[in-house]
Amino acid sequence: MNAMNVLNIVLWSVQGFLGLFFLAAGAPKILGRGIERWTGFSELPRSQVVFIGFAEVLGAAGLVLPMATGVLPWLTPLAAVGLAIIVLMATGFHLRADERLNAVETGLWAGIAAAVAIGRWDLVGSGAEVSPWVLVAVLVVLVAVAIINVIVLWKRPSVQSGTLSDDRGDIHRRSAANKV
Repeated sequence: MNAMNVLNIVLWSVQGFLGLFFLAAGAPKILGRGIERWTGFSELPRSQVVFIGFAEVLGAAGLVLPMATGVLPWLTPLAAVGLAIIVLMATGFHLRADERLNAVETGLWAGIAAAVAIGRWDLVGSGAEVSPWVLVAVLVVLVAVAIINVIVLWKRPSVQSGTLSDDRGDIHRRSAANKV
């Protein structure tokens, strides 16, 4: 099996993985269930949260369907770029809330989506001086680190709060009457 075949298999696997991730991330935003646990959504208008959810669900479909059906396959790398932009903007929410590990996670998702965009634009196999194995290695490392990060976040105790200052733990902003 040559390097381009391996790259294609890895890209399809990662596209499916990302598609499921963004479908699972976007659906609750559209339905309005469980988003109170996510940083920053309590501060956004409901219409904006629904818009973000639709963008994630459409991006998830765009990662897989155009190339799988052969209809407008050039949309797949564009969907990957769009999803990378969405999660990079989510990184800003996490940094503002001083959630460094969550910010790293969203940065990893953006890196994975960007690597899919590069691979699906055929930038590696188009005569560039980069071996397809480099992109395979990058994707394997990024996906592995993202999975480890998700496991760490999953096992970490969650903070129940409604505001960014509560998430940051800014004790100096709380009044003495609120302290227990």
